[in-house]
Amino acid sequence: MLRALSGTTRLILLLLTLLLSVVFLLPKQTRAVLQAVGQPVSAVVFFPIEAWTTLEHSIIGLWQDYVALRHVREDNRLLRRDLELLQRQNSDLRESAIAAQRLAALLEFKEQFVPQTVAARVVGRDSTNWYSGVILNKGDRDGIRPEMGVMTSAGIVGRVVKTGPFSSIVLLVTDPHNAITGIIQRSRDEGIVEGTAQGKARIKYLPLLANIRAGDLVVTSGLTGGFPRGIVIGTVLTMQKEEGELFQSAEIAPQADLSKLEEVLVITVPRSLDAQPDAGGSKS
Repeated sequence: MLRALSGTTRLILLLLTLLLSVVFLLPKQTRAVLQAVGQPVSAVVFFPIEAWTTLEHSIIGLWQDYVALRHVREDNRLLRRDLELLQRQNSDLRESAIAAQRLAALLEFKEQFVPQTVAARVVGRDSTNWYSGVILNKGDRDGIRPEMGVMTSAGIVGRVVKTGPFSSIVLLVTDPHNAITGIIQRSRDEGIVEGTAQGKARIKYLPLLANIRAGDLVVTSGLTGGFPRGIVIGTVLTMQKEEGELFQSAEIAPQADLSKLEEVLVITVPRSLDAQPDAGGSKS
């Protein structure tokens, strides 16, 4: 095998030597003929070489573009992930800011008007059709008892009907089983505020001669337990006066948005809003 290879090598070297000898030793005319023949041959040989070189460069360029594109895709994926994280953080911060505003307004109302209250958060709603109510995250251990009034800074929410160690159930003012004594703030006519089967509220047993108008405010009278005097219940929408009836009634739009309750105040010791403390601290 080694001998065959060495013989082949010697043959190739011999042919190359002869070719070089022909090129350098032959007359000028012969070299010109060889050059004339060699130019088209070299062109034919050069074309596939040039094509292959171009193809190779194209393949290398495509591969580099592919690698770069993969890097861009990875960068885009990371940027999208960071953007989603920032959006979630921004949403959390907005929610915290809104909650802080609600709590600040509730605290201000508590300090100015109803100091003896317990702040609670709405953690659930009634999932049945038996009553309209919400569930609070405070109960017996926080001093909450049945019949205590519940409100927000906007107005009356309802009344506590059941308590447990860590939670309590509030019957909303729009429930037909709830009743609160109220008065028309402008005319001072008194009636009973009850919920309706349609999920609204109305004030009943108003005198027939009572001067009631749409837009009148209805506030608590303070005559029954659970609520101090003067807490807003709602606004009169329409009046109903049936012929032959001894009283008239009016439909009310609750002032507090009962569909968006989040934080509330439970009134532990009701006190009239118009009761002013003795400035001098004197006792009778």
